[in-house]
Amino acid sequence: KLDLVRGNTIRARHFGRDILAFLRGIVGGEIRDYTKMTAESREQAIDRMVEEAESLGANAILHVDFSTSMIMQSASEILAYGMAVIIE
Repeated sequence: KLDLVRGNTIRARHFGRDILAFLRGIVGGEIRDYTKMTAESREQAIDRMVEEAESLGANAILHVDFSTSMIMQSASEILAYGMAVIIE
């Protein structure tokens, strides 16, 4: 076991997308722009976590989890974290 590693990103929503999301909320259905933005943010957080693990010499990350928090009304953070380990 090496150490806890983490990666995060903070993304802001686009005002124009908010209007479309509001309209989609009225009629229902998936808000694809937000789904795409969330998936991209999650991947960026994972990439940053992996970079930190590699810098410690780890070759695996166990117990990966995600956390989200609102930074301000139109921006949120996605955090990926786990335990960096060396598996032989």
